[in-house]
Amino acid sequence: MSPIRAFACVLLLVPPVAGAEPEVWPQWRGPTRDGLVAGAAWPDKLGGDALKRVWRVENLGPSYSGPIVTADRVFTTQTVDKKTEVVTAHDRKTGKELWKVSWEGAITVPFFAAKNGSWIRSTPAFDGKTLFVAGIKDLLVALDGATGKERWRCDFVKEFGAPPPDFGFVCSPLVDDTGVYVQAGGCFAKLDKATGKVLWTALKDGGGTMGSAFSSPVFARLAGKEQVLVQTRTKLAGVDRGTGEELWVKEIPSFRGMNILTPVPVGDDGVFTSTYGGNTRLLRLKSDGGQYSAQDAWSFKYEGNMTSPVVVAGHAYLLGKDKRLLCTNLETGKEVWRSEERFGDYWSLVANRDKVLALDQRGTLYLFRASAKEFDLLDQRKVADAETWAHLAVCGDEVVIRDLTGLTMWRWGVR
Repeated sequence: MSPIRAFACVLLLVPPVAGAEPEVWPQWRGPTRDGLVAGAAWPDKLGGDALKRVWRVENLGPSYSGPIVTADRVFTTQTVDKKTEVVTAHDRKTGKELWKVSWEGAITVPFFAAKNGSWIRSTPAFDGKTLFVAGIKDLLVALDGATGKERWRCDFVKEFGAPPPDFGFVCSPLVDDTGVYVQAGGCFAKLDKATGKVLWTALKDGGGTMGSAFSSPVFARLAGKEQVLVQTRTKLAGVDRGTGEELWVKEIPSFRGMNILTPVPVGDDGVFTSTYGGNTRLLRLKSDGGQYSAQDAWSFKYEGNMTSPVVVAGHAYLLGKDKRLLCTNLETGKEVWRSEERFGDYWSLVANRDKVLALDQRGTLYLFRASAKEFDLLDQRKVADAETWAHLAVCGDEVVIRDLTGLTMWRWGVR
């Protein structure tokens, strides 16, 4: 585990005290970018007073961006009138609008992907001061979190001369103390946080159709080396955070480059992933005199789709292309169980202790136990009338959900 991930886990495990800062959701998949939180135990139900609506913002334009939650506000994005991208800051307690900024931003995705919409996709990242927002036209904008004032922007089409991505800027920015990392401009790039200057590039793929990365990078310490895990359309790689050196690269077969989910670091040397039209697998990394390589520890025929998995107690929970939930033992690579029930096309998953919240894109929130014995569904509840493709955010006793037409804050009640 990297020092950053370890530090975040320590923070999450510290019990709340009077006057303590509220828990936050600063990026794609949460504080440790793996869908895991560590807080008070969740109840076994979602209905009645177990989960109460606190506030709702109506009449928002569509967005696939997950909400970003800070100590005092919630950020969300939207595409308005199919031509303008808007970022809004809301008061965390009331939902009141604090500021709003916008810019021109629109594309038309290929006809075969039209059902997925032509609106903003990427989830922003917040480092405590600056909000990094990826616009669909391969644009990265840095905004002051307090005022919305633009600090800088990087137009990757102009910067690198690469064709614009056919499916838009999908990758969610990744941030550390030294920079912001994105898959854009037909490559993987690191930019200076203060200025937007490009520091280095790696994994160049030319942009256009196959350069439209669907996945998002994640930090990891594997085989004793700090690195960034990067899933391109066709390859999984480890990249040196400081220099951009490609430490290792592994081809990941899929249907038309449909490598979508965010890979999950496992232990000191493992990476779990699954792909549309391919396999579910665990890679093991090795180091030999500073040379790194990755090979399958195991692999079996089960197709992931868009859902990024959560890992609890050595087991991965993943909603696949068949719309069934799969539990896999990461040590053996054996399927433990697969749900009989079929769900929607996509879930966003957040796990706390032995329970998992799953937001189905059809607007239903599920609560199930992370059991290695069977699919143990505890409860379910309709939480939105519109589709919910954006990743849910869970901060202490608050659950924030962005659907295609609005933003809602829920709060755990009876425990």
